[in-house]
Amino acid sequence: MSKKPYYITTAIAYTSGKPHIGNTYEVVLADAIARFKRKEGYDVRFQTGTDEHGQKIELKAAEAGISPKEFVDNTAGEIKRIWDLMNTSYDKFIRTTDENHEKQVQKIFKKLYDKGDIYKGHYEGMYCTPCESFFTESQLVDGKCPDCGRPCQPAKEEAYFFRMSKYADRLIQYINDNPDFIQPESRKNEMMNNFLLPGLQDLCVSRTSFSWGIPVDFDPKHVVYVWLDALTNYITGLGYDCDGESGELFKKYWPADLHLIGKDIIRFHTIYWPIFLMALDLPLPKQVFGHPWLLQGDGKMSKSKGNVIYADDLVDLFGVDAVRYFVLHEMPFENDGVITWDLLVERMNSDLANTLGNLVNRTISMSNKYFGGVVANSGVTDGFDKNLMDVALDTKHKVIKCMSKLRVADAMTEIFNLFKRCNKYIDETMPWALAKDPAKQDRLATVLYNLVESITIGASLLSPFMPETAERIFAQLNSSERTMDELEMFGLYESGKKVTDKPEILFARLDAKEVQAKVDEMNASRQAPAEEEKKDDEPVIDIEPKEEITFDDFEKMQFQVGEIIACEEVKKSKKLLCSQVKIGSQVKQIVSGIKKHYSAEEMVGKKVMVLVNLKPAKLAGVLSEGMLLCAEDENGELSLMVPEKKMPAGAEIC
Repeated sequence: MSKKPYYITTAIAYTSGKPHIGNTYEVVLADAIARFKRKEGYDVRFQTGTDEHGQKIELKAAEAGISPKEFVDNTAGEIKRIWDLMNTSYDKFIRTTDENHEKQVQKIFKKLYDKGDIYKGHYEGMYCTPCESFFTESQLVDGKCPDCGRPCQPAKEEAYFFRMSKYADRLIQYINDNPDFIQPESRKNEMMNNFLLPGLQDLCVSRTSFSWGIPVDFDPKHVVYVWLDALTNYITGLGYDCDGESGELFKKYWPADLHLIGKDIIRFHTIYWPIFLMALDLPLPKQVFGHPWLLQGDGKMSKSKGNVIYADDLVDLFGVDAVRYFVLHEMPFENDGVITWDLLVERMNSDLANTLGNLVNRTISMSNKYFGGVVANSGVTDGFDKNLMDVALDTKHKVIKCMSKLRVADAMTEIFNLFKRCNKYIDETMPWALAKDPAKQDRLATVLYNLVESITIGASLLSPFMPETAERIFAQLNSSERTMDELEMFGLYESGKKVTDKPEILFARLDAKEVQAKVDEMNASRQAPAEEEKKDDEPVIDIEPKEEITFDDFEKMQFQVGEIIACEEVKKSKKLLCSQVKIGSQVKQIVSGIKKHYSAEEMVGKKVMVLVNLKPAKLAGVLSEGMLLCAEDENGELSLMVPEKKMPAGAEIC
């Protein structure tokens, strides 16, 4: 009987720099799903790779003094190294600079042009360089990119456009007819209400202002817009051919069962990509899952913030499977997850070293101590046994249920609940007490047999998530991974086999202070060369000059030092904080779009620069009586303007 095919993809990583742990989380998540599907008996095809074209790459390469191709070769190599380090079992690592991909993108562009879906025109609007995206003024959020929150610049150029509106109604119908197409539900509602239902504008699909991209073969001064280029990797990586000569892989695996992507690019995958496929007369993917972000303790990871955590650093400190456990277990289904060094140590010690590691070590040690390592089922049972067996056999069904809904963190919780039940079983049966009574040796043997059997079942279910750990457990227990069918039965461990006489510690407990010291040392070594570079070439930012004003105009503005005495998040807003600001003897309420950059808690007590006499206005229904002044870097990161010296609240800024 042939296996049912299952095609899963990640978003392809942008080659602008080294991926941080938030980027790496996605490929580890996809790997866990792919491995689990293989365990369920599917014929899995798992594709990942790199997105290598665009203006940002061209600029980064110029800064580095190398060609764009050399730049992306280096970065793609680093990304692949980290994917391999994390033990991800991808079948295809595609690069958008691959010859076959580039050739097919050109053919796709020409086909859509000949069909009338792409036409030539001029674009004038706001452009976000990091996202490689054009927006209308109405699409901006607080004047910034709706996807990344960075500033957009006015741009005008000749461009080709895709007629999005032609397929909009068809896409709306498809989404309504396929309620699981976009997950989680909140992402679907966002796409429908914010983009599809208000009406789609035609999409810019080529550029002339830079050259690092796939040339439009019939109009070479144009390069293909990065999203038309990048998104098609999901079919070109399967051997899709625009002329109808697609390979067997495409015929077998398309449409994709799951596109796994970050929530920030959900629009491209659930609106642009399905419409491109409709235009090509190809079936749509079965599901697109927009996973949440993994955030550093103080917000979204950013190099400019200095809070970036890299996967290889984590592996050096904790090991591959410990990092896999953390990112898979700590990420909620819908909301953003948080990573901190303290939390990593806590999970390492409580879940991995104690719940799992200590369980395996105790079981093996007691088997060696009491029976010379021989594990035998003597058949002497009591009331505690049945509950353990029921939990062990039921865990498979609970995990399958969680994984069918992509609730990976919940699936791992169910597996560790089994390990916790094993630890409780030890407390209930007290093997050390049984060992003292010669008449209870058979009962003791059964207890240890039940533990080895239950741990083997748990490790078999753990294997897709922590493959190296599972193998180490099997090796030490002298057991092997169970199939899904075998997990329906309790008692398959061959009676009379021996566990290892030299048990290894699976996970060692860590000291939080020692870990922090290593982290500090690691950060210092990174900052040292960066500081030297900064001294040599301090970066600058040029912005569009505004119309000159007179001194009288300036005199109309009143700037003072304000002290934030209270702050809270504005309900129903993802960006706004509401601060109570003491200015002299009065308190003003000021609403600011800085929630991404500051928490409400860390705002309290700050002395800040305030534009005091700004006309009051309501933001998200909340009255704002002034403006907090911030500086903004090239990445859109904000820093509040604060006085260099100690100044009283109300001091005039002049």
